[in-house]
Amino acid sequence: MRTEAVEALAKSVWEYIEEERARRPKLSVPAHGLRILVEALKLAEEFKPSQHAKRVVFSKHGVLGTGLDRLLTSVFYDVLKKQGLLDRVIVELTGAESALILDPWLRAALRAAIDIVLFYRPDRDTLRRLRWSIADYLSARTHPFVGMYYWQLFDKILSYRPRPRSIEEALEWRYFLPAWFIRRMRELLGPEEAEELFKALNEKPLISVRVNTLKARVEEIVEELRREGKEPIISERVPVILKFEGPYDFDNSRLYREGKIIIQEEASAVASLVLAPRPGMTVVDLAAAPGGKTSHMAELMRNRGIIYAFDIDRTRIKRMRMLLHRMGITIVKIFEKDARKAPKILGEEIADRVMLDAPCTSTGTIAKNPELRWRVREEGLEEIIKLQRELLEAAARLLKPGGRMLYSTCSLLPEENEENVKWFLEKHPEFRLVELTGPYDPSPWLPGAMRAWPHRHKTIGFFYALLEKKEKR
Repeated sequence: MRTEAVEALAKSVWEYIEEERARRPKLSVPAHGLRILVEALKLAEEFKPSQHAKRVVFSKHGVLGTGLDRLLTSVFYDVLKKQGLLDRVIVELTGAESALILDPWLRAALRAAIDIVLFYRPDRDTLRRLRWSIADYLSARTHPFVGMYYWQLFDKILSYRPRPRSIEEALEWRYFLPAWFIRRMRELLGPEEAEELFKALNEKPLISVRVNTLKARVEEIVEELRREGKEPIISERVPVILKFEGPYDFDNSRLYREGKIIIQEEASAVASLVLAPRPGMTVVDLAAAPGGKTSHMAELMRNRGIIYAFDIDRTRIKRMRMLLHRMGITIVKIFEKDARKAPKILGEEIADRVMLDAPCTSTGTIAKNPELRWRVREEGLEEIIKLQRELLEAAARLLKPGGRMLYSTCSLLPEENEENVKWFLEKHPEFRLVELTGPYDPSPWLPGAMRAWPHRHKTIGFFYALLEKKEKR
């Protein structure tokens, strides 16, 4: 772009940031709160999910459930949401090749400081604490040189202004999404609809739960949630899904502990409805943990039949076992095995239904997972697609003639979705695509497949393709 155009872009970005910042109330954070924030951000790099890391640190310092908890939580997730941009600023300010080569305490402190200075309206005392108190904290935690280095960088943070070099880089500062993803979605949807998607990915989603119909009725749960002060909305697309404003303390929720509700997004629940397993069937779930779809299928089967559930993540499997026990589900047999080996373990042509909600980039879930937006790399797609296709091959071998499998992902990228299904159908003429007519939109890139979009349907992004193995003649 011409120099004048770049300058105009940079000016418009800074004007937008200043307008957004002006809408915020003044930010006042005590010195110990800033230190807690830095510690939580540092631990969030080491432990996933980030929510757990935050909870560990906040509990350690006795701020859980306080006003400071709410304030720090807001800034904590704001930093994660903007992390890729903040790290780019760190590189510009320090001259380092990457923010990741810096001391982790320094990196966490710089991320917090840049976010607060650029995007909030810190009062004078908070700015002073952010400089002096955090510099002292870094000196004590690491080395005096690190604290001094941070202190010296602070003037550069105060005077920093973004300098985007393209439309995509300018939109990064508005929507806190990586430039490659912005470019891809603009190509896919057109500039105007893409911006609607970007806005949706930055909205705080409602909490979404599914009622366990083995233990409760929807009306019963609605009444209980109302008694708890919530105003649940019953999904028009999936009547067992309820949505309501957060926060919600699941740890202390009787409904959750008794297995009457489970955390699940509407679009995720639709997957089990599309596959439609019936009582007495043999079902294989090839990427099962932590068990949302597995448990839903067991409900649809009225806890009769058998579900073979495969996953390799031991922590997620542990959560699935606890979930299934809590929900009273007894028909699931779990294998801590690579799902690509399922045909060898179970035998071929043994399944009436196969659920393949494949591992993917999860770009459709960005609104729910703030740090995910910067973890996904375009250059990593090839390896993910290879795994997805190998799992499709395993699913094909498991199905009986006349059986059906659902291929789904929570990705927005056609390479992981329509293109994989086209590849599979060309290689496997014994399969046909069963046309899906709702509850979401038909895929414009593969007639018969279906997509849920965050900006159109107020749920996570999801892709569905229902494949049937033809009867042998």
